[in-house]
Amino acid sequence: MNVRHTKILNLVSERKKITVGELSEILHVSEVTMRKDLSLLEKNNLLRRSHGFAAMIETDDVGSRLAFNYETKKNIAQKAVEIIEDGETIMIESGSCCALLADEIVSNRRDVTIITNSVFIASFIRKKIGAHLILLGGDFQNEAQVMVGPLVKKCAENFFVDKFFCGTDGFNDVGAMSGDLMRAEAVKNMAEVSNRTIILTESKKFSQLGVVNLLPYEKISAIYTDKKIEYSALQNLQSKNIQVVTC
Repeated sequence: MNVRHTKILNLVSERKKITVGELSEILHVSEVTMRKDLSLLEKNNLLRRSHGFAAMIETDDVGSRLAFNYETKKNIAQKAVEIIEDGETIMIESGSCCALLADEIVSNRRDVTIITNSVFIASFIRKKIGAHLILLGGDFQNEAQVMVGPLVKKCAENFFVDKFFCGTDGFNDVGAMSGDLMRAEAVKNMAEVSNRTIILTESKKFSQLGVVNLLPYEKISAIYTDKKIEYSALQNLQSKNIQVVTC
């Protein structure tokens, strides 16, 4: 995607629904060009079109979540890719920030092997030159497009990596939280075979809760987030020896 596509997603995310005419006027392009842009974004499941409008997709699908706060997530991914070296093997769990990290890796690094349980990520970057993927097996969750269950643990046990990247749905006094028990178990299994677990998340997640515990603070090496993180949350993480990188 180009810069204009990012601006379109930001506008649609802010307004929830906006006309083609408004978008073309704000971004100084013709309505013909705007319709082509919207067709591409709709094809990638980042928004929906309806009767001259562009609107958010109201589902929990990971593809639709990419459009929310897209620029913030992109910035987080661009910062996180800085710690990944050419030729490295890493592990990534599903999530919108993680999908954008995978895209940054295949766009800006060479010979990196990505081990993931995310069918969405595998599909998202499949056409990029140099994408080298290992997809962990398991039970398929259709909405999140992710593999879960005991087979994920069995597959993950065959590897050991230095860095494992994952997202989160919120935090509590114990650590990071998830909205799904099966996905939380997959994250724990993947974290067990990594030297460092790194969370990529928007700062708003620090004021949210999940349903089940994901990872205790002592299992988290670093958190990449945006600069809107509250000072109290930042202090809390630093007091637990967690590296916090903001962008």
